[in-house]
Amino acid sequence: MIDAALQRFIALAGSVGLHYDFLLSGTEVRSWLAGMGTTLLLVVLAIPLSLAAGIAFAAALTSGRPWLAGPVRAYVELTRNTPTLVQLMFAFFALNMLLSRGLGGAAHNPFTPFFWVVAVTGLHVAAFHAEALRGGIEAVPAPLVEAAQATGFSSLEILRFVTLPLALRTALPALVNNLVNLVKLTTIGSAIAVGEVTYASIMIWTQRDNVLELMIGILLFFGLINLTVSRIGCLVERRLAVPGYGA
Repeated sequence: MIDAALQRFIALAGSVGLHYDFLLSGTEVRSWLAGMGTTLLLVVLAIPLSLAAGIAFAAALTSGRPWLAGPVRAYVELTRNTPTLVQLMFAFFALNMLLSRGLGGAAHNPFTPFFWVVAVTGLHVAAFHAEALRGGIEAVPAPLVEAAQATGFSSLEILRFVTLPLALRTALPALVNNLVNLVKLTTIGSAIAVGEVTYASIMIWTQRDNVLELMIGILLFFGLINLTVSRIGCLVERRLAVPGYGA
């Protein structure tokens, strides 16, 4: 039944000039599906990394300690103002090479291209999270912070129980937008031969010359992922809404 449906789809697509014959090739289909799986894994790993690092960076930026906020501010500005692809190239071809030398050769280096894509995309988007959260933290009404101080909360407790929960609600739309961008950034993995869906598609269309057909598939695939991320973000936003606070 599946084969018959696939044949009908290929025939229908062919009638409008689209050639999906590669779907009949088990090797190419497995490669394409594996690429989709790799992309999903990149997303699943990079999203929590970006959020955790973004919260840490925002806490540093609003800590009031110049020795802590200064280096983080420099990192955020450098990261936000340079291309992600350049950052990946620098990490993989420079930092990774230095690590290999320090560890006694590439054979002893545990950091794979996949690792560098997760690290670079996650930490890149974390810089944008940090700015969104910093704005949210600074938007928390001063009387709330003063009340927490009056009850004996430490600076860390104020951040954890007062400012950060409210800042998350304020910054949530920007955070979701950043996560949507993160999903799209995973395609830079193809530049260092990480087998995500874009790289897998390139390997197929270099043999079959069906760029249009595969690009349609890639667009639909990323559209579905980001639709899911956006819908989850909307649900979380409604769930965390504080009546009367405006967030």
